[in-house]
Amino acid sequence: MKSPKERIIETTFQLFARQGYNSTGINQIISEAEVARASFYQHFKSKEDLCVEFLNVRHEYWFGELNTFLANEEDSTSKIIKAFDFLVDMNKKENFRGCSFLNILSEIPMDNIKILSVIQSHKADLRKYFFELLHDDILSDHIYMLFESSIIESQLFKSNELIEKSKRIATILIQ
Repeated sequence: MKSPKERIIETTFQLFARQGYNSTGINQIISEAEVARASFYQHFKSKEDLCVEFLNVRHEYWFGELNTFLANEEDSTSKIIKAFDFLVDMNKKENFRGCSFLNILSEIPMDNIKILSVIQSHKADLRKYFFELLHDDILSDHIYMLFESSIIESQLFKSNELIEKSKRIATILIQ
């Protein structure tokens, strides 16, 4: 059986995905995670602290899944092209859930620096990922923006069509 903290994080993911950050309360998380209130507060002082931990766990999970998905690709070009296939795969796994980071960003006030900084760090790491593959600031940012917009548009339209188009555009740009 999973630890109380693991159950809280897992439940948080499910509830944030289904209801959003603002519509999910601590009492609901405690109830659905089947943990004691004291156990919740032993791990998290507030919903904001829970959100930060959730995003940190999500960051590790997401990059772990990306790296596993691309593990057999030998060169930078194939990794970039296959990264778009990773989005299609994640859409299958998570039913076009979109980006946890951007979903939460849309719900928090911009002065919530604690959560905002975690979101910005995740996106900075993704930009860095593409830069490290391409070693070209302009081109890597272009690929990053195609990638990010593909996530948003696929969530909006519940379709992988624009991911496939972005993949073709990225192929043209980097070859």
